[in-house]
Amino acid sequence: MPSPCLFGIVNITEDSFSDGGRYLDPAAAIAHARAVVAAGAEVIDLGAAASNVDAQPVSAAEEIRRLDPVIAALAAEGIQISVDSFLPEVQRFALGRGIAFLNDIQGFPDPSLYPDLAAASCRLVVMHAVQGRGRAQRVELTADAVWDRIHHFFDERLAALERGGIARERLILDPGMGFFLSSRPEASLRVLTGLGCLKRDFGLPVLVSVSRKSFLRAITGRASALETGAATLAAEIYAAEMGADYIRTHDPGALADALKVMAALRAEAARLSA
Repeated sequence: MPSPCLFGIVNITEDSFSDGGRYLDPAAAIAHARAVVAAGAEVIDLGAAASNVDAQPVSAAEEIRRLDPVIAALAAEGIQISVDSFLPEVQRFALGRGIAFLNDIQGFPDPSLYPDLAAASCRLVVMHAVQGRGRAQRVELTADAVWDRIHHFFDERLAALERGGIARERLILDPGMGFFLSSRPEASLRVLTGLGCLKRDFGLPVLVSVSRKSFLRAITGRASALETGAATLAAEIYAAEMGADYIRTHDPGALADALKVMAALRAEAARLSA
C-alpha cells in the first residue's frame, strides 16, 4: 500500500484554533515551514486566514500581504506549496506564484474563476463543507445526512468544474471533517469509514484533514486542540489504511514515523504468510 503524501500545515494567522499568532511573522512562518519539511512533509499548506467557527474575517489584501514573503522564500528553496484560501483574489494571486496546489474550503463555487483555474497547472483540492460558503459553523446534522450531502455536493461541483474546462485529473476530493461536517462527532467517523467508497464512487484521490479537529476532543474528552496529538495520529493512521492519498497535518513527523512502522509491520506479515 503506497503511503499518503503529507501536507504540513503552516498557519500565518492570528486566530487559528490551535496555533494562532505563533507564525504570523514571516520569518517565524518560514522557519516553521522548513522544520515541517524536515520532519517529513512533502507539501507546505499555507493558510493566511483561519476558518474555524470563532475566526474573524481577513481581507484579501491582508491574506496576500501575509502570504507573499512566505511563498517567495519557500519557492526559492524548491518547496512544494499549497495555498488554502476561498477568496478569488487570493486564489488568483496564488496561481500567479506557480503554486503546486490550491485548497478551497468552499470547493471553488465561483464560475468566474474557472478560466483562471483551467489555465493553471496546479492540483485543486475541492473541499465539501456543510456551510457552503465562508468559515465553519456549528450545524447539527446526522452522519447519514452528511454522507448524502457529500455525494450530492461532489456530483454537482465536479461536473461544474469540468464544464468550466478544468481537467478532472487535476482534482482532489476533501470531504471535510469536524465542524465542516457537523457538530456531531459521528459525522466525521462516518466519513472516515467511508473513504474507500468515496474514492470508488468518484474515481479521484482524497485528502483528509483530521489534525486536532473538534470531533477528536468530543470523543476523548480532551479540553484543548493541543491535547489531541495521540487522537489525531490514530485517526490519521486509520485514514491512511482506508486509502487516503493526501493527509493534511500539524505534525508530519509523528505521522511519517507511524506510517513507516505500519509499512514494516505489513512487510513482515507478508513475509510470514508467503
